[in-house]
Amino acid sequence: MSSIRVLVVEDHTLVRAGIQALLRNMPGVEVVAEAGDGHTALRLIEQDRPDVVLMDIALPGLNGLDTLAAAKPYPGTHIIILSMHANDEYVRRALQAGAIGYLLKGSEPAELELAIRAAARGDFYLSPGVSKQVVASYVRHIDEERDSVAQLTPRQRQILQLVAEGRTTHEIATTLTIGTKTVETHRAHLMERLDIHDVAGLVRYAIRAGMIMPVE
Repeated sequence: MSSIRVLVVEDHTLVRAGIQALLRNMPGVEVVAEAGDGHTALRLIEQDRPDVVLMDIALPGLNGLDTLAAAKPYPGTHIIILSMHANDEYVRRALQAGAIGYLLKGSEPAELELAIRAAARGDFYLSPGVSKQVVASYVRHIDEERDSVAQLTPRQRQILQLVAEGRTTHEIATTLTIGTKTVETHRAHLMERLDIHDVAGLVRYAIRAGMIMPVE
């Protein structure tokens, strides 16, 4: 069985050395390279194609989140963000940028190993301390979206659902027996009210609000 090849990206030399020492004591884990900034990390990801990258969120020159986003062309490499911050905004941004894991720097070595092995399998891993916050934030967000749906008129909700289901303006007009201009007016008011300005955004909103199911 081949080793899990890991790149360590951390701008503090002593911290980086400490992480590498921990990794070298893990069976089946190999440190293939190290970097102290985002630009070097991208070059090494392209050059070495590691299985897993452990990357600090605060990096000089190019921060961890932007480095993460720039690494998307290398889908075989899974990136775990290392951070001191447990707040849900950092976690949300990291996951949106493509992270497969989010690990707090205060975690135990055993948790680091769990995260690396999960990432190598392509599984998500969140530190328990951030998991609760992410779930709580998600629940709050869903509640807010449902509250905002309740503020829409019945006609706006109908049109939102039909748009999210992929219906054309003509199909919506036919279904609701109204004119196409009326559909366009309702859709414009809907977008303005929700501060969403494209159809893809309306689809995502409808899914989050529980109005339609995502396509498998």
